[in-house]
Amino acid sequence: MDAFISPITRDYVLLSGAAQRDPNGLANAIYLRLSVRLGSYWADKTLGSQLYTLEREKDVARVGLLAKQYAEQALAPILADGRATSITVTTDQPHDGRLYLLIEVVAASGETLTFKYPVKVI
Repeated sequence: MDAFISPITRDYVLLSGAAQRDPNGLANAIYLRLSVRLGSYWADKTLGSQLYTLEREKDVARVGLLAKQYAEQALAPILADGRATSITVTTDQPHDGRLYLLIEVVAASGETLTFKYPVKVI
């Protein structure tokens, strides 16, 4: 099992001084697919998202729609390889220089997982 990486702090999550584990690997797979620039990973050019292109976008509703679309595209391989049966992406845009992707994943085991991923905008 991999150590769990928090999308908010971008660091390992500690539990009583030890790294918390990601039991099914979906949390880290989602984090990596959203945080890596699409095409930048040498071993898999399809890994990643286009969310980095939004860093210089204004904090308007249109950017929330783009972020949702980019996240859905980045997470599609998790559905294709059968590790999840559904992935739902919604956005929360408080207009404070960030928008948040709210991601609900139903794992192949039937377990429902939720994630909150921040996206920096201007």
